Amino acid sequence: MFARQHQGLTKPTRRLEKQWVAQARTGSEEAARALVEAHQDRLYAFVWRILRDHHTAEEICQDAFMRAFRSLDSFSADYRFSTWLFTIAYRLCLNHIRRRKSMTGDLDFAALPGGEQEADVQVAESEEARRLKDRIWDAVDGLSVPQRAAVMLFYREGMSCDAIAKTLGIPMATTKSHLHRARARLRETLSDMVEEFPQVQALREAAS
Repeated sequence: MFARQHQGLTKPTRRLEKQWVAQARTGSEEAARALVEAHQDRLYAFVWRILRDHHTAEEICQDAFMRAFRSLDSFSADYRFSTWLFTIAYRLCLNHIRRRKSMTGDLDFAALPGGEQEADVQVAESEEARRLKDRIWDAVDGLSVPQRAAVMLFYREGMSCDAIAKTLGIPMATTKSHLHRARARLRETLSDMVEEFPQVQALREAAS
C-alpha cells in the first residue's frame, strides 16, 4: 500500500534533491525515504486528479516510485528528480487510461499555489466557495487529459513550459497549445461567474 503521510512538506531545493538522489544511488534507505516523503502527496494529487480513483492512484504512485528507484543509475542530473518522477507517473496514467478507455479528472484551483503567473483564487470555506469549486471542477472535467495535466503542472507544480514539455513527452509548441486551449475553455465556461465570484476574474486575468 502506498502510505502517504500528509506531512505537508515543501518542495525540496534542487541541491537537496540531488544530494538525496546521490545517497539513494549508494543504497541509502534514509535518502530514498526522504525523496518519497518530499514528493508523495503532490504526486498523488496529480495522479488522482487525472484518474479520479483512489486505489488506482495509489498503485500508480507506488509503481512510479519503484520504477524511479530501480532506474536511478540512468537518471540524468540535468533534470530534477521530481520532473522525472512526474514523467513516469504521467506515462503510467496514460497507459491506464488506454486500457480502461476512460478519461476523467478533477482540479481544485482554490488550492493551487502560483506558478509563473499567480492564480489567486483563495476563498473562504463556505457554501459560496463550495459552489465555486464545483463549477471549476465541472469546467476542468471538460478538458482533455493532456490539457488537465499541463494546467496542473503549470499552476500547482510551478513548472515552466519547457519542464512541462519534458514531463509530458511532447514538443514545447504542443505544451503551449494545451495551456492556451485549456485557459480559453475555462475562461469561456466560467465567464458567467465573474460578477458572482470576483475571484474568478482574478483567475481569468492571470490565465489571459
